Amino acid sequence: MQGAALRPLPFGVGVAAGCRHGLHMPFAYYARLSAARQRIYRQSDAIQSLELPRGAAPGPRVAEIRTGLARGDRAAVRAAAQALVDALVAGYRVPKIRVRVLAKRPADGDGELHGLYEPDDAGTAARITVWMRTAARRDVVAFRTFLRTLIHELCHHLDYELYKLPETFHTEGFYKRESTLVNALLAEEGAAADPQRRLL
Repeated sequence: MQGAALRPLPFGVGVAAGCRHGLHMPFAYYARLSAARQRIYRQSDAIQSLELPRGAAPGPRVAEIRTGLARGDRAAVRAAAQALVDALVAGYRVPKIRVRVLAKRPADGDGELHGLYEPDDAGTAARITVWMRTAARRDVVAFRTFLRTLIHELCHHLDYELYKLPETFHTEGFYKRESTLVNALLAEEGAAADPQRRLL
């Protein structure tokens, strides 16, 4: 897969922070990094969680993504994904990012590409691209897989814009940040559907 490698990546992916989920991402590459890049890696790894920004109220947007996927409605999924990302970046006070939702995932001998993050370049806004159908069977992607992919790519944006890291690495800390944010979003979706849950 070729893409705009706008910033150097440590893990040999030929796209800008392109992510193929389901493949084990070994941390052994750390030993091959320069001392300066190892410092960036350690900075990333030390950030273990990512809380929801105050006042974001993302539950309804998450529910809209679920509903759009269930209907196979790409326009609805894109609109809901953009609204969710807009709410999060506004809450974190970082630059906006455009979300594209395309149909069938690209695939090659290494597997299917789930998501792609392209940082801003010469005044062009940063962009997330996610796909909503599998490559082989063209099935609609499972809701949790889609949400995790979207948030994974957003976490690359936050590495640059919130944490001010010069590079975005797949570290254990990165995956923990992704997981805590996804879990918080799922909890918000449930609370939006059943407000009584907020009182428990």
